[in-house]
Amino acid sequence: MILFLVSQVKTPFLSNDRFSEKASPGIMISRQIVLASTSPFRRALLERFGFPFETAAPSVDETRLPDESPEQTALRLSEKKARAVVSAYPQALIVGSDQIACFGEEIFGKPGTHENATAQLRKMRGQTVCFHTGLCLYDASKNTARLRNIPTLVTFRALNDEEIESYLRKEQPYNCAGSAKSEALGIALLSKIESADPTALIGLPLIALSEFLREAGINPLLGAL
Repeated sequence: MILFLVSQVKTPFLSNDRFSEKASPGIMISRQIVLASTSPFRRALLERFGFPFETAAPSVDETRLPDESPEQTALRLSEKKARAVVSAYPQALIVGSDQIACFGEEIFGKPGTHENATAQLRKMRGQTVCFHTGLCLYDASKNTARLRNIPTLVTFRALNDEEIESYLRKEQPYNCAGSAKSEALGIALLSKIESADPTALIGLPLIALSEFLREAGINPLLGAL
């Protein structure tokens, strides 16, 4: 039996799929879990834990603040995304995450267009870029937030223009920081990845999230503590 209560009232934040289809019936949890993201990659990562959860689409302004470091931006937006859906989930544990890529003093956000993505990949080819992945676990019932930034160093291959053009046409990663989806064909752009959390680059650091959930009373290996 899954100890998991969910309101059936529709809200504008809900995705079409209210629960993870891969949730394991053997895991018992007593808290509602919400992923404040509609990214299919983040959803697939959270499904690894095997418990039911909902997804919600946060509506936030992702503009970087003046003099804000990449780490600060990633952490601020992670928390902002989690808090953006709290009105629909006032008792839930809400997961928020955001990612910022930087090379030296230059910030690589979501390119938005093919032209911007081409320019980003041309600058990054043959270089090592730091991807800052911010994570927030917000406890709506207590108005408390656990925050952590996980940096990942990514070295790009010395790509030629033909490879960049072919990749962008095939994958169109225009909504991804740094114009590369390492969880898909974008892995072929890279020669090395260095990180304390292998899932951070995909967008959801599961090692850190597992720690946060345990602190909140949810053990991914056992269920409720």
